[in-house]
Amino acid sequence: MDYDALSQLRRFHPAWRLLLADHAPLIIGFLNQVFIQPNERSMAESQLQSRLEDLLFQLRASHGDEAFPRSARDYLNDWADNDKGWLRKFYPLDSDEAHFDLTPATEKAVNWLDSLTQRQFVGTESRLRTVFDLLQQMIAGTETDKQARLDDLQARKTAIEREIDQVEAGDLAIMDETAQRERFQQLNGTARELLSDFREVEQNFRQLDRQAREKITAWEGRKGDLLEQIFGERNAISDTDQGRTFRAFWDFLMSPSRQEELSRGLERVFELEAVQALQPDPRFKRIHFDWLDAGEQTQRTVARLSQQLRRFLDDQAYLENKRIMQLIQSIETRALALRDGQPREAVMSVASPQADINLAMERPLFSPPLNPVISTRVEAGDESGVVPDALFNQVLVDPARLHGNIREALRGHSQVTLAQVIERHPLQVGLAELVTYLTMAGNQSSARFDESHQDTIHWTDEDNHHRRAYIARVIFTR
Repeated sequence: MDYDALSQLRRFHPAWRLLLADHAPLIIGFLNQVFIQPNERSMAESQLQSRLEDLLFQLRASHGDEAFPRSARDYLNDWADNDKGWLRKFYPLDSDEAHFDLTPATEKAVNWLDSLTQRQFVGTESRLRTVFDLLQQMIAGTETDKQARLDDLQARKTAIEREIDQVEAGDLAIMDETAQRERFQQLNGTARELLSDFREVEQNFRQLDRQAREKITAWEGRKGDLLEQIFGERNAISDTDQGRTFRAFWDFLMSPSRQEELSRGLERVFELEAVQALQPDPRFKRIHFDWLDAGEQTQRTVARLSQQLRRFLDDQAYLENKRIMQLIQSIETRALALRDGQPREAVMSVASPQADINLAMERPLFSPPLNPVISTRVEAGDESGVVPDALFNQVLVDPARLHGNIREALRGHSQVTLAQVIERHPLQVGLAELVTYLTMAGNQSSARFDESHQDTIHWTDEDNHHRRAYIARVIFTR
């Protein structure tokens, strides 16, 4: 934060230039009203232009036409220019109309100005508790002493048991309205800051996509070298603290149980009288859905990078195949030119020519076939020890019944194991039925074998003997 660094920021950073702009109140007020307050990610040019025209009409009525002489279209294009960098103008897929999105630098300037306004009260107790919670998490998460961890867990267990005893005795500690309003303000601010983080992560991936396009356009070397550079930069962003945190946040948010928990929690918080006195924005109830939309847009930016690489590989393959066809065509054209006037000199040479010689002694000699000796006499054997019941004790397993058992087990689950299916529908004919299950699993694409786990199958045979088999875990999916 020295003089030279601050001078560079003042000249080139879009947020600082926005604060110094002549129409900064118009720009910041309009962009805050259109993008930040409603949590809007992007907007079509026609819609954004119409809303700016309405605002300009109101301002010109009170400040005169000379205050804002340009049209809404000119203002939007000027704000999206590279020397400004306050809006991003782009064309979405399958759309001929330009769209505008807020840049992270503009959002930082708006949030800083919002922090200058007078707040209802400055809450400190909730943030102090947050500091202590984060401090305890870091200490507990980095502790390597087993006994120290056990002592910490035991202390927390004792505190929880003490709190349970107080609740059972009717001593309920109710949070007062001041603490409720303070925590809601902190919750609201943190939730909206997450959307700003999404914009910054998306911008990083967008810059990577732009660099990849520039490299692909000007690249003249081997494909492997280019892909190594691009994937290296892609992994560099994903492996940073920001990239790893974004992946962990996205995995956490994609859990349906977490989404339901957030929805129920926000509905319950909005029912509190202390929160209703603050007149919160009702759209805050759907803030987690705004997170999902923002995260999905960030994922689409990463997908566009993959599309660029795929297009580059297709173009390179086309050019290489085209070059091969040109070489083949030139060879054919040269051969046609030599057909009528054959050259006198050698056209082709073969290294180390040799003749294929087959000697007579190398051939195998004739071997007469063996004639089998067949006896035509039939002798009668002793049938006293033959038990004909074994010919009729055949076991028949119906695969349709087994398919029905699997479908019935999958009715309320996305996947089940073979052991769970047999637990619901015990084996009726023993080992033959188990082998039929395994054969069906090997022929189905929706079933897989997990060699890292082992299941035990139990059944009772026809002689009332208890049998068990140890097999690799078989998992059936819908």
